[in-house]
Amino acid sequence: MLERMTNQSLRERFHLPESKSAVVSQVIAATIEIGSVKPDEKVGTSRKYARYLPFWA
Repeated sequence: MLERMTNQSLRERFHLPESKSAVVSQVIAATIEIGSVKPDEKVGTSRKYARYLPFWA
C-alpha cells in the first residue's frame, strides 16, 4: 500500500508543532522541485487538501 504524505503527516513524522507548517510547506515545495515527490492529482489543486506521492508512484 502506498502512503500519501501531507503537510500534517510530515510534521508528525518530524515531531514538529503546527506552528511550523510553513517550514514543512517549504520542504515539500523543494522536494517537488527536485522531483522526489509529486502532487497527488486525485485530490485536485486545493493546497488545503494537498497530498503528495513519491516520484516512483
